[in-house]
Amino acid sequence: MALSAVAVMLSVAFVCGTLVFTDTMNTTFDKLFAVTSSDVTVSPKAAKSGEEIPDRGKPETLDASVVEQVAKAEGVAGAEGAVLSMSVTVVNSKNENMGSTTGAPTIAGNWNDNELKSMKITSGHAPRGPTEVMVDADTAQKHHLGLGDELRTIAVTGDLRARISGIATFTVTNPGAAIVYFDTPTAQQHLLGAPGAFTHVNVTAKDGVGDEQLKQSIASAVGADTYKLQTAKEAADANREDVGSFLDVMKYVMLGFAGIAFLVGIFLIFNTFSMLVAQRTREIGLMRAIGADSGQVLKSVVVEAFLLGVVGSVLGVGAGVGLAVGLMELMGQMGMHLSTDDLTVVWTTPVVGVFLGVVVTVVAAFVPARRAGKVSPMAALREAGTPGDKKAGVIRAVLGLVLTGIGGAALYLASAADEAGPGSLWLGLGVVLTLIGFIVIGPLLAAGVVRVLSGVVLRPFGSVGRLAERNALRNPRRTGATAAALMIGLALVACLSVVGSSMVASATDELDQSVGADYMIASQTQQPVMPQAEQALKSVRDLDHVTAYRQVEATLTAPDGSTETEGLGATDPTYAQDIRRKMIAGEHAAAYGKDSISVGSEYAAKHGVKVGDELKVAFTGGNTVRLRVAAITSDEGNLDKGMKYISTAVAEANVPADRMPRPFMLLAGAKEGQSDAAYAAVKAALAEYPQYQVQNRADYKKSLKDQVGQLLNMVYGLLALAIIVAVLGVVNTLALSVVERTREIGLMRAIGLSRRQLRRMIRLESVVIALFGALLGLGLGMGWGATAQQLLALEGLKVLEIPWPTILGVFAASAFVGLFAALVPAFRAGRMNVLNAIASE
Repeated sequence: MALSAVAVMLSVAFVCGTLVFTDTMNTTFDKLFAVTSSDVTVSPKAAKSGEEIPDRGKPETLDASVVEQVAKAEGVAGAEGAVLSMSVTVVNSKNENMGSTTGAPTIAGNWNDNELKSMKITSGHAPRGPTEVMVDADTAQKHHLGLGDELRTIAVTGDLRARISGIATFTVTNPGAAIVYFDTPTAQQHLLGAPGAFTHVNVTAKDGVGDEQLKQSIASAVGADTYKLQTAKEAADANREDVGSFLDVMKYVMLGFAGIAFLVGIFLIFNTFSMLVAQRTREIGLMRAIGADSGQVLKSVVVEAFLLGVVGSVLGVGAGVGLAVGLMELMGQMGMHLSTDDLTVVWTTPVVGVFLGVVVTVVAAFVPARRAGKVSPMAALREAGTPGDKKAGVIRAVLGLVLTGIGGAALYLASAADEAGPGSLWLGLGVVLTLIGFIVIGPLLAAGVVRVLSGVVLRPFGSVGRLAERNALRNPRRTGATAAALMIGLALVACLSVVGSSMVASATDELDQSVGADYMIASQTQQPVMPQAEQALKSVRDLDHVTAYRQVEATLTAPDGSTETEGLGATDPTYAQDIRRKMIAGEHAAAYGKDSISVGSEYAAKHGVKVGDELKVAFTGGNTVRLRVAAITSDEGNLDKGMKYISTAVAEANVPADRMPRPFMLLAGAKEGQSDAAYAAVKAALAEYPQYQVQNRADYKKSLKDQVGQLLNMVYGLLALAIIVAVLGVVNTLALSVVERTREIGLMRAIGLSRRQLRRMIRLESVVIALFGALLGLGLGMGWGATAQQLLALEGLKVLEIPWPTILGVFAASAFVGLFAALVPAFRAGRMNVLNAIASE
């Protein structure tokens, strides 16, 4: 019962911990946004929102005259121009990036009065010129920065070196952003390249003037549609929406894994109560004989389950709060600072946790409770602890086969689908039905599979091995339910391993076939390539060419009159050498001719476009021209799928220079025979710009494999809870089985079975049950993964790869799981007093 309560507690703790953690993060960001938002914010109409980094390398700006206009509006107490840019990288004197490692942005701006709402200077003073910079205390502490240390800020206008004049500490929680401040003229010149310009205006209302009223007044003064006007609430809501979408995804993913743990817990509780009812058969019979009716017996078991659920759930709620605090500490180690002062436990969290824990426990125990209610008074005359049914029911076997068959057919239809949408629905149906089918048919499979496994694993142990095999087979339902709990977790592990390995194999195969460039240079944080970095690369003598790849936004009008707004790939003609695109018509290089464009095959087929046709192209913020279709690229594969190409010259001729985006990637080819020398030279040339990653093909493949591996390890970590609960199920089953077989164990000991042999018998029984669950789970998971890969093949990931080392490693690890689960039950069995065991009722 204690182990069952622990299983409930762990599952509830995962749910409550997730809710408390995400609610705390929401509270943290809400406080930050509420404090930092001015009464009304005035910003350019085209300003990017949230953490979106401008593709031009610098944000949209306002003229200083706007500050004066706003200041004169009715109800304005003060208007202050501000500068803020996230298109920067800050490095220390050792050329180490000072940015966050958690994905939070690096922010540079001017020190102004609005910053005093959330920060205070705790050391030194505010910057007073181009040679001084101030940094936030969290970044200073993390990177061991102090007053007088030099920082280099890399921006699109060039590099600026300045020494730390002050350190500012957040008065609210800083979620992890790295922040540097300059004085206003320096920020304008270095971050915006425009003296007298600002990125936004912070407006403060006079006493008694509401934010909405102030917004309307400013709109009247500067024009309602001229600028973006936001009240404090609107600005906070917009920022919250950007962050909230990420937090929602994280929350629901974690709750999904908690749901898996609950599902596994159902088997544990079901088995526990099934065995408890079996052991109490004589006791229940006596109760029935002295007048208890079947409803009272059923209610007594349900109430027992209810109390178990309540105890486990209440403990789980407390453990969940502790788990949330632990997650906050972990995030703190990674650089995202979350204060326990903001710990948020809303009333719905414990209610949801207790409700789920109790409902799951009662539902899992209901079938054993019904069986208890059906025990007749005559059972008082029978021996307690009967093994139960030795064969799975015929109806259950037929139902399991039917469900498995329908699920297999759904998986086949998914693998044969021509479109990903319908195929995904078939895949989901197939996964659910095959999982349920395997659970239902588990007892039937146990009879055959356990015998096969025993022949390989147990027979070398002689009579002890045969006894272990018979113990595992004496109750197929119990063995099936115990193995099913382990099966669920391992099926997901196998499925995701197959999908992850296939993604890596497909991507590396496509890389080998499609990429001709020797080196790829890009930022992992979406920073555009700064001019100084591009120039440094072009100065490398061992390179044959350098290709800049950027995207410009335009609205295309096809010959059939339909319009679409999308990004066009604006590249140098050498891109045709760097990327080998399969062509449907024309040559890739032709797309870089004067007034030329290429389109993808799907676009061409949809709109009836042929080589020689003209498209009307309206560049956003630029000219409207007609471009001739010079090539049609195949949309097979996943590299640049659907991309339309124009030359950089065409983009420059039609997009104003101040609106031209910076490249987000550079591709380079080495001179013949100079590959190694060029690689070293490229690394050296870009060493001063740590925000950019220089990769040759081998580096790219390794990076891709590492990224997928990190993602899978995170998923495996989340699945670990379900596997832990499954292990508890094995422990519980064995422990109750030992209690059930007390007299039998005593008799076996009396006729010569040693303690060592007894413990080995129980360990071997546990191993074979664990291997049975692993075999079912891994087989099922590989089937799911192979089907998912067939769907991904429609998106260009065409290589199926089974990660046999992972699969075999998990299978072998399952045997150790079985050994571990049997340690305590085997130890307790070995300590039994022989005479007391024989005399046991």
